[in-house]
Amino acid sequence: MTETITIRLPEKLQEELEMVVKAEKTSKSEIIRDAITHYLAVKRFHQLRKQVLPFAEAQGLLTDEDIFKTIS
Repeated sequence: MTETITIRLPEKLQEELEMVVKAEKTSKSEIIRDAITHYLAVKRFHQLRKQVLPFAEAQGLLTDEDIFKTIS
């Protein structure tokens, strides 16, 4: 199921969007869908990180190097 959503963009953002649409030969809808998908993925990542962080800290996994050492 799809839903139509109306949004208001400042003129500068509209102009930038138009430039990307022309350069990538795509639609405004596709660019905006991709942007929302990316935004939601980042939000989910931050949520998961917040949930896992106490466990990771308790295990001494504070950096990428710590994790790499553990799995290597």
